[in-house]
Amino acid sequence: MFHLRTCAAKLRPLTASQTVKTFSQNRPAAARTFGQIRCYTAPVAAEPFLSGTSSNYVEEMYYAWLENPKSVHKSWDIFFRNTNAGAPPGTAYQSPLPLSPGSLSAVARAGPLVEAQPNVDKLVEDHLAVQSLIRAYQIRGHHVAQLDPLGILDADLDSSVPADIISSTDKLGFYGLDESDLDKVFHLPTTTFIGGQESALPLREIIRRLEMAYCQHIGVEFMFINDLEQCQWIRQKFETPGVMQFTNEEKRTLLARLVRSTRFEEFLQRKWSSEKRFGLEGCEVLIPALKTIIDKSSENGVDYVIMGMPHRGRLNVLANVIRKELEQIFCQFDSKLEAADEGSGDVKYHLGMYHRRINRVTDRNITLSLVANPSHLEAADPVVMGKTKAEQFYCGDTEGKKVMSILLHGDAAFAGQGIVYETFHLSDLPSYTTHGTVHVVVNNQIGFTTDPRMARSSPYPTDVARVVNAPIFHVNSDDPEAVMYVCKVAAEWRSTFHKDVVVDLVCYRRNGHNEMDEPMFTQPLMYKQIRKQKPVLQKYAELLVSQGVVNQPEYEEEISKYDKICEEAFARSKDEKILHIKHWLDSPWPGFFTLDGQPRSMTCPSTGLTEDILTHIGNVASSVPVEDFTIHGGLSRILKTRGELVKNRTVDWALAEYMAFGSLLKEGIHIRLSGQDVERGTFSHRHHVLHDQNVDKRTCIPMNHLWPNQNVDKRTCIPMNHLWPNQAPYTVCNSSLSEYGVLGFELGFAMASPNALVLWEAQFGDFHNTAQCIIDQFICPGQAKWVRQNGIVLLLPHGMEGMGPEHSSARPERFLQMCNDDPDVLPDLKEANFDINQLYDCNWVVVNCSTPGNFFHVLRRQILLPFRKPLIIFTPKSLLRHPEARSNFDEMLPGTHFQRVIPEDGPAAQNPGNVKRLLFCTGKVYYDLTRERKARDMVEQVAITRIEQLSPFPFDLLLQEVQKYPSAELAWCQEEHKNQGYYDYVKPRLRTTISRAKPVWYAGRDPAAAPATGNKKTHLTELQRLLDTAFDLDAFKNFS
Repeated sequence: MFHLRTCAAKLRPLTASQTVKTFSQNRPAAARTFGQIRCYTAPVAAEPFLSGTSSNYVEEMYYAWLENPKSVHKSWDIFFRNTNAGAPPGTAYQSPLPLSPGSLSAVARAGPLVEAQPNVDKLVEDHLAVQSLIRAYQIRGHHVAQLDPLGILDADLDSSVPADIISSTDKLGFYGLDESDLDKVFHLPTTTFIGGQESALPLREIIRRLEMAYCQHIGVEFMFINDLEQCQWIRQKFETPGVMQFTNEEKRTLLARLVRSTRFEEFLQRKWSSEKRFGLEGCEVLIPALKTIIDKSSENGVDYVIMGMPHRGRLNVLANVIRKELEQIFCQFDSKLEAADEGSGDVKYHLGMYHRRINRVTDRNITLSLVANPSHLEAADPVVMGKTKAEQFYCGDTEGKKVMSILLHGDAAFAGQGIVYETFHLSDLPSYTTHGTVHVVVNNQIGFTTDPRMARSSPYPTDVARVVNAPIFHVNSDDPEAVMYVCKVAAEWRSTFHKDVVVDLVCYRRNGHNEMDEPMFTQPLMYKQIRKQKPVLQKYAELLVSQGVVNQPEYEEEISKYDKICEEAFARSKDEKILHIKHWLDSPWPGFFTLDGQPRSMTCPSTGLTEDILTHIGNVASSVPVEDFTIHGGLSRILKTRGELVKNRTVDWALAEYMAFGSLLKEGIHIRLSGQDVERGTFSHRHHVLHDQNVDKRTCIPMNHLWPNQNVDKRTCIPMNHLWPNQAPYTVCNSSLSEYGVLGFELGFAMASPNALVLWEAQFGDFHNTAQCIIDQFICPGQAKWVRQNGIVLLLPHGMEGMGPEHSSARPERFLQMCNDDPDVLPDLKEANFDINQLYDCNWVVVNCSTPGNFFHVLRRQILLPFRKPLIIFTPKSLLRHPEARSNFDEMLPGTHFQRVIPEDGPAAQNPGNVKRLLFCTGKVYYDLTRERKARDMVEQVAITRIEQLSPFPFDLLLQEVQKYPSAELAWCQEEHKNQGYYDYVKPRLRTTISRAKPVWYAGRDPAAAPATGNKKTHLTELQRLLDTAFDLDAFKNFS
């Protein structure tokens, strides 16, 4: 129907004073005026039926005529035929013919004019062709935009011009047009804003304006977005004539920011020419770009910006965006600077920062946080997202209007690292969205030494963003004003739609990968051009001088002023003697520690609870606290079983977790449990989210944050949020099928506050290996590198259940190998609060609980400790329903604590002198051992001690156990293979505990490459063999 409207509109009298109603609700409020495009031979007053008040009537008549010419009066038929033949309305109009015999001759006389008409279809086709042409530029104009400042590569790696882009007049033939049509006037569709206040333009001007909008220094990718309003918004921002205008004051501010960005790098180069600093040369425009995004976001109400970035340009961002004291940066280059006051520290271009200051443009407070990161590119992306989500959560910012994130990327990493894709897919999930991130890609057009043509298969490094409908703005970084405009639009997009957006700064890298690297080895052509390339500051300064915006002395004074600032800071930096890592903290926890960053105590209160609290939580856990809510029959039986356990003062694994969580919620501790299928639990044991089985789609009101317009499973209930009147909120959320991204996200969430228990559960323990980067680079060494404590909890289902090599082992050996304690040094066991001091000194805590009660205690201890450490818990599978894996309320009452070691409490403990063997074990294998011991009637000869906390190693308690059984030989028993599991960690520490007075024997599976066998019979055979070894008192005689 649209082409009909276009043709009908041509019939109206077009004057500069007349306006027409918009055809789209997405038009701006101001009406667009139709300009005069034809000189009429007859005055408009001569055609009263074409007045503005009756134009709708004429349009309706025209529609009817197009469908059936005989449906209108003969005079209208003649009028429309003549108009389509090219006759002006004044000539085309003829008075109604008299109803007389002479009327036939009159019609005959009108014949020649009617017969002169061209094909009506041609007029429609030409307008459709112009619409297609406009759309072609909107879709593919970016392919011919002038984006590379070096003029060597095409940013999309393709030098060809799309066939539907008019690069020469002969290409008009693609649309059925030719050069003679260039001066014809065409009405513009509602899907373009190139006309400004004009509704029709000559074809020549249409093409020119499209080229100005889409084919200059900005390339816009947005037509894949499936939302018309968003597309219209972008079109208006880039197509409206004259939209990219800057005041002289804005230009001077831009110049000053370029001066600071450029001169900072030059100052570092002069002072430390042989030091790695991963400078920003070639993309100095990044600094004013980031400041523009922050300025515009601050203007729109944002008061907290969390940033993540790689190493390139990091020092410049710290100095000129975050506003880190320059002397603190410069002293990092001093080789005589003493080691960090605590921790092992990190190189200067990995460190983060937190700073609150006044934004000078908006005169509003703004808090800026740059998250510390490892060299693993893009690994910080989900961490930043998680921290942003947490800050939004704690300040009640449900729409992302106060807190936002900015992520910086390199071109090769953005295209090559899968974590980018994982992070994008968290961007719109209800429990993970941060309501829009601004992504800025520093597109050096090279990755270390790798040409982009060898580094990606996609046209652009940013194509991954298309999967979430994020608009992508490519911009030539040697055009600072274009960069600033794009950054303003990006900030406005995020503020308007609360969705991700990408700014692709197409630039170059003036030096090698670092300042010591020689890039000419591998990119001679590029670097010959770079050597000749005039710096962007010089180019822009010359432009502003030529425009009279600044003069040369003013420009030179700006340079001198910043150089003086740097020199003075350099002089002050010489007074710094020690590197204070805490000055680089990216996530401070005010009020949690003392002023000098120490714990307020070195004790931990009892983690037990009163029976009333345990009973109340148990009753809620075994009921549905919402009326008219029908749960699944199978779930009814599960809740009934829970209720019976509570009546018997007993808990299983799921109930113990429920009581730990519920009690912490009562104490105001927010709990967030995330991971794949955690709401129900992989093993169908948790059921923290109940689903109504009888949903009336017409009346159902969602109780949780679910997708709008979702037609199934709308009514859910989280009983944990119905425990107490003023409890903290409980968040339990199934994640996307991602480990790397989601674990990074939860780590970032846990960074924001110490007063929250944040847990990530792997679907199976071995799935953590796809998140190994987060574990190795952030969780394990995070405090040592960045003085950043974190209390995240990893729940890793583990156990040899005969289910094959996958899903059996959570690889405990890997976590234990990374523990920072010394196996050969016995600590001072008489030290006050020995167990707490051990926890404070370790890099993380590793436990494998054998009882639900101990699991309950370790979760509560995680929050009641006066400091935070990551907690790794190897959780069970079969023990979730094992009839012996139960705990009595007595083990959870006030005065009880987490048991690092659970000693033998059976007949063997009553007569320790008769014990021949003391078995040490951890986790599920304890139940196999006790069953076998009972079957062999060896309850007095063999004692079994469970090590619940593997790291820090409980030297003190194990020494007591060994001394209790003086005649017993010692053996470690595990169900894992010998080269896996805990043996290599436990044996040397046990030997140190007893001063190497006795050997520590091994009872377990033989070494193997795979974690477990895939054959059930083999599994059972191996299990029986290790049990035989454990209880054969002569098994180790030949090795003595």
